[in-house]
Amino acid sequence: MIPKTHPRYESLKKREKLVAGLEAGITGKQGLIAHGRGEAFDYLIGERTLNSARKATEAAAALLLIAQKPVISVNGNVAALVTKEIIELSKLINAPLEVNIFYRTEERARRIKARLEEQGAAKVLGDKADARIPGIDHARAKVDPEGIYSADVVLAPLEDGDRCEALIKMGKKVITVDLNPLSRTSRFATVSIVDDIERAMGNLIAIIKEKKNGKANLAALLDGYDNRMNLRDCVKEIVDRLKEEELLEL
Repeated sequence: MIPKTHPRYESLKKREKLVAGLEAGITGKQGLIAHGRGEAFDYLIGERTLNSARKATEAAAALLLIAQKPVISVNGNVAALVTKEIIELSKLINAPLEVNIFYRTEERARRIKARLEEQGAAKVLGDKADARIPGIDHARAKVDPEGIYSADVVLAPLEDGDRCEALIKMGKKVITVDLNPLSRTSRFATVSIVDDIERAMGNLIAIIKEKKNGKANLAALLDGYDNRMNLRDCVKEIVDRLKEEELLEL
């Protein structure tokens, strides 16, 4: 039992969720390594939502609300960390969830699908992944023809850079959540939310609820968004924080 007074309480809770996901056959062992890498960037960010991330989240909300056929891609870490949030988001924007994992086994895909459905997901795809994303040789190329393959906007938290690039080449808009602003995923995405997955999903849900009935302003919000410039702003915010707190002079 982790005491709430522990200075790393939130971080340790996430680790426990991933371990539980591993024991349930949802999270892959390699996903634990990926999470640890992201945590390192969260330390640099200050474990908070930056202004640049909030701006990206607003753009992501607008893109999802304007989309004709949005789909939410779910891997093992996403299923373990933000199950309830992605289900709520799915219902808010009427977008199916699609199980898509790098280290794919049909058993693991089935377990993730079952977990989402047990928690109340209305539509979960991925068990009939008989279409392929061109230009990718690994298992994440396998997608549902009625889901990611035919989507116009894909929300893909904790995405792989090569698949993000391939989806963009297919003409899709891709929204990612990635704590590393320098990653290939962040650089290739249409909108990159550089934030912790739990904070990002909570913020995205809140913004979509706020803006859902005011669609007239959504196009203007997207017109003013430049993802590459926003990533530059993110890096600047990190550097400024380190200077302000004298962490660069240890």
